Amino acid sequence: MTHSALFTLAIALGLRHGVDPDHLAAIDGLSRLRPSRWNGVLFVIGHGFLVTLLAVGVGGLLARSIGPYAPWLLILLGVINLRRLRKPVPHRHRGFSRIARTSPLLLGVLFGAGFETASQLSALVLAADINPWLLGLMFSAGMMLVDGTDGYLASRTQSQAIAGGRRALRASRSLGIFVVVFSFGLGGAELMKLDVDRFALPLGCVLFAYLIALRIWSARETAGKHHHDSIAATESNAL
Repeated sequence: MTHSALFTLAIALGLRHGVDPDHLAAIDGLSRLRPSRWNGVLFVIGHGFLVTLLAVGVGGLLARSIGPYAPWLLILLGVINLRRLRKPVPHRHRGFSRIARTSPLLLGVLFGAGFETASQLSALVLAADINPWLLGLMFSAGMMLVDGTDGYLASRTQSQAIAGGRRALRASRSLGIFVVVFSFGLGGAELMKLDVDRFALPLGCVLFAYLIALRIWSARETAGKHHHDSIAATESNAL
């Protein structure tokens, strides 16, 4: 295989890995709690960093040390989102704090260690044929296409819900239900050592497509409001 083909394969594996439902559940769950368009990007940076260390051959000890905490963290994220669904609390803007910046980054590192799927393991095999640092970069670029987009869409939907959009509120609640179900299901399956890898791609694609549909549906409310306000302003000026 040529180097260009190997790089393309690494990007494709990253793209495939980015659709894994544990990624989407974590990013969407965090975006419901701390909406920021950078959630997905920071998650990928943390995840890609850990995968790169594993490819280089120096991240094994770190992965074994922190990996067992990843399923519990996903379940905890599900618990917090379930609590928010049952008892919504007012969102308080406290700025983009240091904790808010680092949370998705740390989540990415933990998930890189705790949820090893076939696509990630396949990418690590390529380290024998290409520079492991470039492998990590290409793999992360593929993940960024999905997870970066996912974080942006989820955070936009949640921000619109905070602003009082009725459709966005319903979309946020619907997304929260998905987050809770996927967090409990995937976290529990990982703790029980159940092999759900063959279901990862269809489940992830369904969740990602559902988020896109929710975003389009909720955005139509804003577009309609702007159109109505524009017409009202035109009529007012005409009078």
